Amino acid sequence: MPEPQRLLTADDVTRVVDRMAHQLIERAASSTTEGDGLSDLVLVGIPTRGAPLARRLAARIEAFTGTPVDVGTVDITLYRDDLRTRGVRALEETRLPDSGVDGRLVVLVDDVLFSGRSVRAALDGLRDVGRPRAVQLAVLVDRGHRELPIKADFVGKNVPTARTQQVKVRLAEVDGEDGVTITDA
Repeated sequence: MPEPQRLLTADDVTRVVDRMAHQLIERAASSTTEGDGLSDLVLVGIPTRGAPLARRLAARIEAFTGTPVDVGTVDITLYRDDLRTRGVRALEETRLPDSGVDGRLVVLVDDVLFSGRSVRAALDGLRDVGRPRAVQLAVLVDRGHRELPIKADFVGKNVPTARTQQVKVRLAEVDGEDGVTITDA
């Protein structure tokens, strides 16, 4: 197997998350005429690695602004269109803030955007728990090859890839270390 190529180091991941947090702050501030707009914001992570990314983004937004941001997760397992081909999967928990998502700006957070099918599943799952005012998408890595008309609003790093390559995101909360690599399959 070929040696993985490092795309982002742990320090790079920290910088990218900080930059994305600043972009979210700017967008939230410009999306409302009242206040800072952050009270209307909910970050919803797509398990597995989107959930800790959402928590990191919320922590950085609070560090930069002093305003806490609601965070949740949405389980996409039963909304996937590949259940028949991938076999049995463990269900994750959908957790939403007590204030819910109705009428609020929801930013879905995931680690890698590839075909768009996970995001479509997350949108379906989100629809079953409320009706947000708007939904946006934040991803750490956008690798292209979309199969659905889905585009991220906030991207940490765009990485053109071949379909045969794999992008692996590692986060300390899940994997014990931060970093992003790409390998040829």
